[in-house]
Amino acid sequence: MDLLILLMLCCLAYFLIQIIRFIKADADLTLLWAERFGHSPESKFRGSVVWVTGASSGIGEALCYQLAKLGAQLVLSSRREDELLRVKKKCVETSNLRDKDILVVPLDLTNISAHKAATDKVVEYFGRIDILVNNSGRSQRSLCVDTDLDVFRGLMELNYFGTISLTKHVLPHMIKNKKGKIVNISSVTGFIGVPLSTGYAASKHAVQGFFNSLRIELGCYPGIIVSNICPGPVQSKIVENAYTEQTNQPFGTTADQTYKMPAERCARLILVTAANDLNESWISGQPYLLICYFWQYAPTWAWWITGKIGQKRIENFKSGLDADSSYFSKKTS
Repeated sequence: MDLLILLMLCCLAYFLIQIIRFIKADADLTLLWAERFGHSPESKFRGSVVWVTGASSGIGEALCYQLAKLGAQLVLSSRREDELLRVKKKCVETSNLRDKDILVVPLDLTNISAHKAATDKVVEYFGRIDILVNNSGRSQRSLCVDTDLDVFRGLMELNYFGTISLTKHVLPHMIKNKKGKIVNISSVTGFIGVPLSTGYAASKHAVQGFFNSLRIELGCYPGIIVSNICPGPVQSKIVENAYTEQTNQPFGTTADQTYKMPAERCARLILVTAANDLNESWISGQPYLLICYFWQYAPTWAWWITGKIGQKRIENFKSGLDADSSYFSKKTS
């Protein structure tokens, strides 16, 4: 009897520990387990050739600095060459990389015709592409009924078609070498419906559907890994640069971001995901992480919760407030 009581107490203690871990978690528990007990990024990326799109700001910029410190050779791409040169300079200054270890390739992802030349340039320079990080993208802040069709088309052209086009050019080189990693920076909106982001969510749903299917097709190439990363709110300019009702009117509004995850922490968890070959990772603090679990395991409850939160989000937007910060920002609490 004493042994049974002890066993029950141990089970209860374990359950309580897991609840505490989950409350404090800033990523799904599989990823956090890998961070603690799995392969470290420090053991995996030295000498790898890593191509990062959207490298001039936000998550992409943070990834470049961390990869540089890990000793990876870098290819930096985005539309703004001056910003890429700034990132390159800082990478060299804060790591042991030399100027020749970083290649700047300005690229507008919507210019599909430029993807082959860009890929050929990278392969000619480094001889291979070990990791492709599909990070370029743009968000949305507008109600569907008020939004021009061109906005939805623009979101798909950049977030979906641009991403799969570049991947299709890089993939044959990975297949030839029988190894490589394709890391896609999607979003929790890739599997959760979010008001004010109908077009953005659609593009991220499409991205995840494509790469989940591609992963299965690549089953005969076990050395090629496809990982989908689903961040929640992260400190960056993604909302500031988001589409609104028309393509020529970016959102432009800056709001308090203290409740969002720092880009540096998000980048670290992305690298842990890639180092441990995880198929999918959710990177977010609470309560977004809890909502992800509801959508995965209790979708009926998830519909009810997101419906309630979504209506408040729309009210905030119509009142000229940041859609989310009134819940979590210290300034508005």
